[in-house]
Amino acid sequence: MEKQEIIKKLSKEEKAELLTGRDFWSTAEFKEKGIRSLYLSDGPIGLRKQAAASDHLGLNVSLPATCFPSSSIMACSWDEELGERIGEALGEEAASMNVDVLLGPGLNIKRNPLCGRNFEYYSEDPYLSGKMAAAYVRGIQSKGVASCVKHFAANNREYRRMTSDSIMDERTLRELYLRGFEIAVKEGGAKCVMSSYNKVNGIFANENPHLMKDILRGEWGFTGVVVTDWAGSNDRVAGLKCGNELEMPGCKYGIEDVLIALEKGEIEESLLDESIERLLSLSEFTEKKEVKEFDKEAHNELAKEASEKSAVLMENDRILPLKGREKIAVVGDFAFKPRYQGAGSSIVNPIMLTTAIEELKKSEFPAIYYCRGFERYGKKNKKLLKEAERISGQAEVTLFFAGLDEYSEAEGIDRKDMKIPENQIEVFKDLIDRKSGSAGMP
Repeated sequence: MEKQEIIKKLSKEEKAELLTGRDFWSTAEFKEKGIRSLYLSDGPIGLRKQAAASDHLGLNVSLPATCFPSSSIMACSWDEELGERIGEALGEEAASMNVDVLLGPGLNIKRNPLCGRNFEYYSEDPYLSGKMAAAYVRGIQSKGVASCVKHFAANNREYRRMTSDSIMDERTLRELYLRGFEIAVKEGGAKCVMSSYNKVNGIFANENPHLMKDILRGEWGFTGVVVTDWAGSNDRVAGLKCGNELEMPGCKYGIEDVLIALEKGEIEESLLDESIERLLSLSEFTEKKEVKEFDKEAHNELAKEASEKSAVLMENDRILPLKGREKIAVVGDFAFKPRYQGAGSSIVNPIMLTTAIEELKKSEFPAIYYCRGFERYGKKNKKLLKEAERISGQAEVTLFFAGLDEYSEAEGIDRKDMKIPENQIEVFKDLIDRKSGSAGMP
């Protein structure tokens, strides 16, 4: 049935209902009128589709999926072809779980290194961010799943992200904060854009006519769907006027506001029709996806390849590569339990998880000594320190696995500083001093 014919059969109430979610993750449906529900799911670095019924926060346990390297790591590869292959894998996994819209990639600029969500974003360089995002978008959408680039725009902090105001001149806005999105839309062909929580020059992004109408739809020619970030609709009618089709999650007050605005003549019914037509186009595109099992082993190998091609060796001093003949000590809790992602809406329940200690045990090193060395969450522990000293003293090479815990980088909060926890630094310095023969010296 033609989209216009479907729209003619809808009442005003049904039209208003289609412009907000049915629940936390899906859109409204009217099967008898040819309108199916769309399912949206988190997924910048791996699919996060909830296994159980959607809870009000959307944080129930998710179905197992491949956890790919974070966007911050992938940007270090400078490899668009690799990014597109990861996008294809993400699209396959989304299709296999009947997800229509994958909420990602995220490509906000890393304006401040303390942003708690930097791990989800590619770079401080808008060109690199845009190119990598466009590659992901092409890969995802090649599998019949829509990619939703986010968070549009100038959302570069987590602290008070729902009320903060990003103030800048036009040149800064375009050259730094919008350039990546422009590339993702024009070169990637993104079918969906997610608006951000913050204000841009005093106006909430979702209802900012300069962002949404003049630039996104006008200059860039975007014809896809704009969805709010979850609970990111400040004024539903103002957002609708700017071309925001979908408010998420479901909100009965949004429906009421639209109907009241219609009754008062603040908006025309044709505005609803235009929005619904774009939603129906999105439905048509995603209806073609092929729902089938994906190759878990192949996707895990792709994640491994991406990790290897994105790794950056900061300093070596002729230590690496190890020859395989050394006696080694492995110190650090992260060798036993790797921290491979940040916290928040992007958390992936990985199908496969490889630890460093498991892989080292398979190697040909003549002797491997290992211990946790420190408490993961910052507490000082003299017993663990002594054990680290003991095994390091027996080895020729010590591999020290340091890092931040799971709560150090998370959605909704920014980091207080750039420091590695002090207890890890103390263990590290102690082992260095002992190797250099200066232990106990002032």
